[in-house]
Order: sequence, then structure tokens, then C-alpha cells
Amino acid sequence: MYVSELINDYVEHLEVEGGRSLKTAENYRLYLERFVEFTDDIQVAKITSELIRKYRLWLNRYKNTNEDELATITQGYHLIALRGFLHYLSTRDIDTLSPNKIILPKISRKQVTFLYNDEIGRLLSQIDTSNEQGLRDRAIVELLFSSGLRVSELVNLDRDHINTKRREFMVRGKGQKDRPVFISQSASTHIEEYLAERHDSLPPLFISYSRNIGPETTGDYRRLSARSIQRMLSKYARLAGITKHVSPHTMRHSYATDLLMNGADIRSVQSMLGHSNISTTQIYTHVTDKHLRDIYEQHHSEID
Repeated sequence: MYVSELINDYVEHLEVEGGRSLKTAENYRLYLERFVEFTDDIQVAKITSELIRKYRLWLNRYKNTNEDELATITQGYHLIALRGFLHYLSTRDIDTLSPNKIILPKISRKQVTFLYNDEIGRLLSQIDTSNEQGLRDRAIVELLFSSGLRVSELVNLDRDHINTKRREFMVRGKGQKDRPVFISQSASTHIEEYLAERHDSLPPLFISYSRNIGPETTGDYRRLSARSIQRMLSKYARLAGITKHVSPHTMRHSYATDLLMNGADIRSVQSMLGHSNISTTQIYTHVTDKHLRDIYEQHHSEID
């Protein structure tokens, strides 16, 4: 059997049995099709360790039509997809290379950017809440910082998804996994103030004001986009004189870092972020090193 004949089965397996999103499954398809490109399609029984070595070299030298190279982390994703594919074949008793023969490269993660509480305060102070759009923006920033939501999760929220009285609701994140989300009293208050000013019956929690659309509009046409939230955060950060790159994910980093700096254990933070693997959450441990050093200097005794 050839690789190309089994890719579709594997992608469907990822969706149905693996619980992966359609986007993730299609990314895996792309990575495996690149392996087919390299091998000119090969029988799975003829995949060898030497072939994998040559494939890694090919990926490292690969350039697209724009002459762009593949980032190291992207090369790693190709190998992860291939290893998962081989594991899938082994579960079907199809003779091929053992997935353990593929060693993933060590990838150094980018430095985590986050905002300190005073920077969050400066950013919030730039939002004019005298109008409906400003009330929306304030509610979004408050919600991002107090909940750690991914921007994709936030833009998909409808009014009836969130409970401002209990300040707790469920969200479906990556891998179609549900998790509880908790929000601050301040975030709850600002969401209520924003909704009180809304004079429409549209389902989305946050809507766009950039289109000239009548109040009778229904559906998702006016749902605020992730890109709009990115532009909004960048604008307020610039007005606040914050030189860091501020994005929705920066707010998620800020949420996680704030929890850890205030004594939350990493397993709890993992659950609140919706990370399936603790290693993903551990990217935050090094950003709290300075905080731990400050505690050490403050509380550890010197010997005379």
C-alpha cells in the first residue's frame, strides 16, 4: 500500500477517533502530502530510517514558491504528523517503520511576552467608555485578562454562553474539549454594562460596529473577528506607550503568569488554560523566575 492511499483514512481517524479539529486534521494532511512529494509516493512497507534522515534534510532545505524556508517548529510538525501516521498504521497491523524510529527535534520556544498589572491598567485607561464601542472594548480586555480565553474562543461566545452572575461558564476549546472558565467581578460588571447599552437582539456577545447594517440583521455577519480584536489591542497598547507586542495571546500569557506569580500551582493553571500537555504550560515557569528570586531575597535569612 502507498502512503497516498492511506492519508485520507488517517485524517478521518484524527477527526472521529482522535477528537482533533477539522483544521488540525487538514494540517496533518498537508504535512503528509509533503512527505508524498518528497518520496514521489512510496509503499509504506519501504519507509526506512535512512529515508527519514533524508526527508529531514529535505525539509531543512525546502523553500516554497516565495523562496521562504520552513521554520524549525514547522519542520517538527511535519515529523509529528508522520510519526502519528506510522503509529496509526501499526494499530492496523500494516507493516511499516516503527514510529519510535522518528526522533523529534528539540525546539526552543519563543520568549513569552506578558503584561504586568500596571501595564494592564495603563492599557485600560486608554479606552473611552462613553460610547457603546468603548464599553465593548473595555469588556473584551477585562474578559481576556481575567479568563485566559483564546481569541478564537472569545469571538465565538454568544450572549447566552456567559453567566455574569455566577461568573463561571463552560467553553469548548482545542480538541473539542470543554473546560470551566471563571471571570473577575470587574469583567462581569463591564460585560453587563456593555450589554445594557446594546439595542439589538443579535446572538454574538461581541459585535462589530464597522459595518453600516440595520438592527434587523441576524446571524454571524456582525460577529467581531479575531483580527479586529488584534487591531484593537494594538491601538490601545500604542496609546498607553507600551512598546511590547500586545496581542490576544499576550493577554492569555498575562493571565497565566499572574496566576503563577500569585501562588497558583502549575497543574491548576494547565486545567484553566485547557492545555492537554503539562509541557505546554511549563513555558510560563521561566517567566516567573524573577518573581521567585524576589521572594527569596525578601524572605531567606542571611547568616552573619
